Parts: sequence; structure tokens; C-alpha cells
Amino acid sequence: MSTDMPTPAPARRRLFVLLPLLVFLGLAGLFLAQLLSGRDTSEVPSALIGLPAPPTKLPPLDGTNLPGLDSKSFAGKVTLVNVFASWCAPCREEHPVLLGLAQDRRFTMAALNYKDRPENARRFLGDLGNPFQAIGVDEAGRTAIDWGVYGVPETFVIGKDGKIAYKHVGPLTAETAQTLLLPQIEKALAASN
Repeated sequence: MSTDMPTPAPARRRLFVLLPLLVFLGLAGLFLAQLLSGRDTSEVPSALIGLPAPPTKLPPLDGTNLPGLDSKSFAGKVTLVNVFASWCAPCREEHPVLLGLAQDRRFTMAALNYKDRPENARRFLGDLGNPFQAIGVDEAGRTAIDWGVYGVPETFVIGKDGKIAYKHVGPLTAETAQTLLLPQIEKALAASN
């Protein structure tokens, strides 16, 4: 009984050796092209930019004496909608920035409280301060899906026409608020109805 197995031809053997190297070089080239393109890879595009804010009517956060989140209230004014949760560590980090933004009375600040317990959300705002004039509770997270939320925190600028003008994914810092968010708010404030 012969145990001789046919050996692949030398060209085939080289292909098996070179194939992983070629795949690696192709992927490395693709990543290098993306890196050198100058695009901001931290920016996550939103398909909702320029479209009306999704129809929303969320109940208020009990115990705050504030209205819930209602998209009909966006008409005729610029509104900042922040998606937050008490269990979200980056939300805690960005909260001082939101408190600072709340000092500017040219726009309204509203919140979508995402998959949170009401008592935890109240405690969060009680401990850190409440920058919001309206807070809608999205216990199941269904409304956040309509808004195209990837995760918390996220912040939307809604123009006077009720359309989404800008979306910021991730926690706001003093720098991102100054360089990214405020210019978008100024643009929305300057736009006519």
C-alpha cells in the first residue's frame, strides 16, 4: 500500500503562501487610503440630517414638573435634544457642558431619557443639575430607534423649521461644543423659518 499523496504543483504552493500576504496588503492599502483621505473618521453621518425630526410624543419624567418630549414643540425655535441615561458614564462627563449651554436662552434644551429608571434619572439630574426644559422618557428605547440613535449620549440640533440640522455622537466636551455644536446652533438660529 502506497502512502504517496500527490503534491501540489510549485505554482499552486506559491499561491497558497502568497494569498494571505496579498489579502493583508490589500486591506492595509485600504486602511491607509482611509487614514490619508483627511476625513474625520469619528464623525458618524446621519440619514436624518435635513429631514423633519421624527414624530415624537414621550411622557414626561415624573417628579420634574417639566413637559415630555413632543416634536410639535420644535416649530419656530431652535431646540437642542440630548439623549442621556443615568447609567451612562459619558453622559455624566458631558453634563457640565450641557449646564453651560443651558445658560444661552436663544435655544431650548430638551432631553430624551433612554432606557432608564425614572428614580435613577431624577437622582442623576438632582445630583448634577437639570439643564433641560423638557424631558421625555423612552423606557423601551423605541423612539431612540426612530431618531437613529447609536448609543448614549447623542445630541441633535433641531432648526426652527423642525428639521434635524446636526447630530453629534458621543459626549460633548468644551472643545466639541465650541468648535462643532455652537457653529451649528448659530447657523440654525440665523436661518429663517
